[in-house]
Amino acid sequence: MKFIIYSFTFCCLCFSAVFAQNPKAPKKDTVKTKELSTQEVVVTATRQKEINLEVPLAVTVVPQKLLENARGYSLDEVLSLVPGTLVQSRSGNHDVRVTIRGFGARGAGERSNAGTSRGIRFYQDGIPDTEPDGRTAFDLIDLSGASSIEVIRSNASSLWGNAAGGIISISTVPTSQTPFISLTNQTGSFGFMKQTLRMGTQTDAGLLYLSTNNTNFEGWRAHSKSSLFQFNAGLVSSFGQNTKLNVFLVGASNNFRIPGPLTPSQYDSMPAQAQNDTRVYRPTYVQRDERRFNRLGRIGTTLEHNFSENITLNTMTFIQAKYLERSERGTFREFTRYHTGGNAILGIKTELGDGASLRSLIGFDEQYQDGGITFFELTSLATKGTYPRSIKQEGANNFGLFLQEELSLFDNTVSVSAGLRYDNITYFNQSTDYSFRGDTVSSRSSTVSKIDGKGSFDQVTPKLGITWRIKPTFSVYASIGGGVEVPAGNETDPAAVEGITVPTAVNPLLEPIRSVTAEIGVKNIIIPEDNSIIEDVYYDIAAYMINVTNDLIPYGSGGYYVSAGKSRRMGLELGLQSRFNGGLTLYGSLSVTNNKYTDYILDSIYSGTKTVSYTDNSMAGLPSLFATARLRWNPEFLPQAFIETEMRNVGEYFADDANTQKATGYTVFDVSAGINQHLFEKLYLRLNVRLSNITDEKYIASVWINPDRARTLSEYAYIEPGLPQAYNISIGLDWKF
Repeated sequence: MKFIIYSFTFCCLCFSAVFAQNPKAPKKDTVKTKELSTQEVVVTATRQKEINLEVPLAVTVVPQKLLENARGYSLDEVLSLVPGTLVQSRSGNHDVRVTIRGFGARGAGERSNAGTSRGIRFYQDGIPDTEPDGRTAFDLIDLSGASSIEVIRSNASSLWGNAAGGIISISTVPTSQTPFISLTNQTGSFGFMKQTLRMGTQTDAGLLYLSTNNTNFEGWRAHSKSSLFQFNAGLVSSFGQNTKLNVFLVGASNNFRIPGPLTPSQYDSMPAQAQNDTRVYRPTYVQRDERRFNRLGRIGTTLEHNFSENITLNTMTFIQAKYLERSERGTFREFTRYHTGGNAILGIKTELGDGASLRSLIGFDEQYQDGGITFFELTSLATKGTYPRSIKQEGANNFGLFLQEELSLFDNTVSVSAGLRYDNITYFNQSTDYSFRGDTVSSRSSTVSKIDGKGSFDQVTPKLGITWRIKPTFSVYASIGGGVEVPAGNETDPAAVEGITVPTAVNPLLEPIRSVTAEIGVKNIIIPEDNSIIEDVYYDIAAYMINVTNDLIPYGSGGYYVSAGKSRRMGLELGLQSRFNGGLTLYGSLSVTNNKYTDYILDSIYSGTKTVSYTDNSMAGLPSLFATARLRWNPEFLPQAFIETEMRNVGEYFADDANTQKATGYTVFDVSAGINQHLFEKLYLRLNVRLSNITDEKYIASVWINPDRARTLSEYAYIEPGLPQAYNISIGLDWKF
C-alpha cells in the first residue's frame, strides 16, 4: 500500500513538473489571465472567504454546470466526482449512505437510520441540517435549486466541532442577478416524475428567489415508492455597503417506503423484490409497511457586517419544527421536535508590515433540539395502534467555542494556521412506559414506569496547518489535527439487550470517537503553451493517515454499540479537471484507501460464543478503491449543447467486521446529452436526456453493516441492490427578463 501511495504521488508530481516547464507567462488582460481567474475558486466552507489554493485542507467545489444534468433527487448524483467521498443510493431514491474518508453513516442493521447520515456536517446556505448529536436527514436539501456545493474532505473539527468526517455546504442563492422564471418537467423509468419551479428577481429589499420541487417515484424495487415536496425561498439583501442580511425559508414533506436488505440468494434470484420472507424477519418489511413520513420547516437568517475593511462579524440564527412518523421494528412512532440555534464569528485582520498579516477568527456555535416520541403498537394492518405504549422525551444540546489564527508571510506566499475548539454535547432523556389492559378507554387500566437519564461529552480539538503557494497557480500544504464524533442519541440510548444491563437511559459505556488526521496535499492549475491541445488542467492530490480511537460499531440490529478500540485509515485522493481544445472537458476522481482495525477485541458477551479478535481485519463498508471519470463535450459549432459520459467504479469491500460477508465491486456507465436553445426574445428551451447504467449492470449499491443472521436461514440479510438501466428526460423553459 505504501509503495502505491509513494509511486502515485511521485508520478503526479512529475506530471505537474512536465506541464509546468517553461510556461508562457500570462499577461494582463489576456485570455489566459481570464482562464486563471475562473480557476481561483473562493470557498466559504472554512468559515471565511479564502482562495482554495491557500487553504491547508482538501476542498472540492462542485459548480452549478455539473449539477444541471442530474435529477436533483439524490446526493450520489452530484458528489460522484468528489475524491474520498462515497455516496451509495440505498433504493434508487434520495435515501443514501454518505462516507468521507471512512466517516459517515454507520449501518445499524434493522435499526439503520434510513434517510439520515452521521459523522459529516451538512449546511444549506449557512444553516445546519445536522442535528446537535451529529445525525443529518436529507429532507430539506434542495439539489435542484443548488448553485454550488463545497465539500471539505478533511478533518475540520477545530472549526466545526462534532462530526470529524468533513463538511458539505450547499448554496441555493442564484448566481445570476438577472430576473428569471424557470419551469422543468422530468419523467423517467419506474414512474419517476418531477416538476420544478424556480424564479428570482431583484426587489427594493434585495434578491428574492423561490424554488419548489414535487417528486414522485414508484421505485424499481417492490415496496420502495417515495414522494418528496420541497419549498425553498430566500432574500439576499444589503443595507448599505457594509451590511448584508439573508433570510431563508425551507420546508419539505417526505414520504418513502423501505424495501429492506436481501440475502445473497434473494439478490441472485430477484434483486427487485422487497424483504418479505418470514424466515428472515417476522414481521417482514412488507407486512409492517416499513416507512418514513417526515414533515418539517425552517426559517433562518445570516447577517454579515463589516465594521471596517479588516473587522467583520457574521451571525446566524434559525428555528426548525419537525413532525415525523415511522413504522419500523414492530412499532409505530410519532416524533414532535423543535430544533434551534445560531452562531457568531468575529474576524479580525491585522497588517504586520513587510508582506505579513494575521487573520483571527473567534466564534461560537449553539444548537438545541428537544421533543417527544410516542410509541404505539403496530397493528396487523401496519397502522398505528389505539393507545401509546411509551412516551420518551429526547433532547440534546451542542455548544462549541473556537479560535483560529492564520499568519500570512511573504505577500501570502506562506500561511500558517492554528486552531483550537472546545465542544460540549449534552443529552437529556426521559422515558415513560405504559402497560394498558382493556379494549376501550372506559375499561382500560395501566401501569406506568419512568426512567430519566443525562449524559455529557466534552472535547478540546486542536489543528495546525501550513500552505506554501510556490507559484500563483501551484501550492502545497500539510496539516495535522484532532477530531471528535460524539455518539448519536440512538447510540447513547440503545434498546435493551439480553445479558447487558444499562443502568440509565443514557449509556455510560460509550465514549466519543476521537481521531488524529495527518494530511499532505498539492493543488495546481496548469496553463500550457498556446499551441497545446490542452487549454488548462486543475488537479489536487491529497494523502492522509487517520488514527481513530473508539470507533462505534453496531450489533444486535443496532440494539447496542461497541467501541472498536483503535483503527487506522490511510488514503490517496486525486481530483482532476482538464479542458481541451474543441470543447472537451475531462473530470476525474480517484480514491485509494487502506482501512484496518489495529486493536479490536470483541468480548464473548457480544459475540455470543467466545472472545474474538478482529485486529488487522478490514473495516466494514469501506472499499479500497473507487473512482469516477466523466467526459463532457460542448461542440464549438453548437456551444449551447453538450454530450456527456460517465464511468463509476467501486471496488469490493466487506459488510461485517469479521470479514465474512462481502460486497463485490462493480462498474457502471451513464450517458447523457442536452441543449439550452434560445427560442425567441428572452425565452430558452432546455432539453436533457440521460441513460443510467447503460449496460444494465447488476450490482450491490450499499450494504447494512454487521447484519444479523436470518431467523431460520444460514444467510445474512445485508444487500441493497443498485438501480438497473434507467432513463430520465428533462424538458424546461427559462424566461430571462
